[in-house]
Amino acid sequence: MQTSTSQYEYKMLQVPPSIRVNNSNNNAAAEYLQDVVRSTAVNGWEFYRVDSIGVVSEPGCLMSLLGQKSTSTSYYVVTFRKPRN
Repeated sequence: MQTSTSQYEYKMLQVPPSIRVNNSNNNAAAEYLQDVVRSTAVNGWEFYRVDSIGVVSEPGCLMSLLGQKSTSTSYYVVTFRKPRN
């Protein structure tokens, strides 16, 4: 089986799961993402996609004994790409 080398290199940036705004701007999330994309594009990176990644954290031994359960958290990752040289 032959494998091919990707024609792109990728970069991922984790962004907050929620943002705080001072007014009732219905477009705040889009503006936030637009700023992230613009600031990264300056270095030649092209926006590719946004993904949600769920992470489960298990409690340590002592906390397990005290009854603490695992916790699940969602993180958001913005993926950028650019052609390999």
